[in-house]
Amino acid sequence: MVPVSIVIITKNEAATIAACIEKCRLISDDIVVVDNDSIDGTPEIAGTYGCRIFKKTWDGYGANKNKGIALAKYDWILSIDADEMPDVELAISLHQLNFSDPCTVYDIKFRSYFGKKAIRYGSWGRDHHIRLFNRTLVKWSETVVHETLVMPQTIAIKKTVGYIHHYSVKDAAEYDIKGKFYAKLSAKKYFNNGKKANLVKLYISPAFGFIKNYICYLGFLDGKEGWEIAKATLRNTRRKYVYLSQLENLDQKRQAVKDRYAVEY
Repeated sequence: MVPVSIVIITKNEAATIAACIEKCRLISDDIVVVDNDSIDGTPEIAGTYGCRIFKKTWDGYGANKNKGIALAKYDWILSIDADEMPDVELAISLHQLNFSDPCTVYDIKFRSYFGKKAIRYGSWGRDHHIRLFNRTLVKWSETVVHETLVMPQTIAIKKTVGYIHHYSVKDAAEYDIKGKFYAKLSAKKYFNNGKKANLVKLYISPAFGFIKNYICYLGFLDGKEGWEIAKATLRNTRRKYVYLSQLENLDQKRQAVKDRYAVEY
């Protein structure tokens, strides 16, 4: 095994957690599972594979990942989700790495799936993320959604061989449910950061995202699944700015009420 701890955050991941852990066991002897009130037996399944299980309150994706990082045995961290599985090629490549330089992070290619189909084109086909890093220099941002890694500018980024296979959604209906959920979280994040919805964001950005994903990135070559992904990209981009606009209108109404009842002294 390599001196890397694998950190997984979970909530009701019974359908995928066993397969995820089996793949992770090819890499590490320290798998940390941070569970958020699962009711489907996820912690119990993980426990049968010798993982260290910690039940924590939900403070956001980045915050809970950082909780797991703090509990890890090793300083080197491979951060994955329960629906993501490292393949054998990636496991072999990690066994060949020299983990002596904490100023290096590793960018890993992803192979995403729509149902049982591997997506090779569009934005999904180009997917890659930095997921292997040293916790002494790198942590997750603690935003409500779309957490990113916070690291010094002097960090060197290297690529690995192999893939993390991401079993994203079972079908279009599940993708739509997830899209609504993340669109609302993104809108809240944008609102808190002072970002504004405008005509460009509401209408042009969604259309541009569709064209880029389906045509420029050849998403049409993935057939029906490529079409569904491109449509969802348009729909979810528009959704988050519609939700942001609603938050802005609500805030303006609240401010108007405050102003109406304000008393000057």
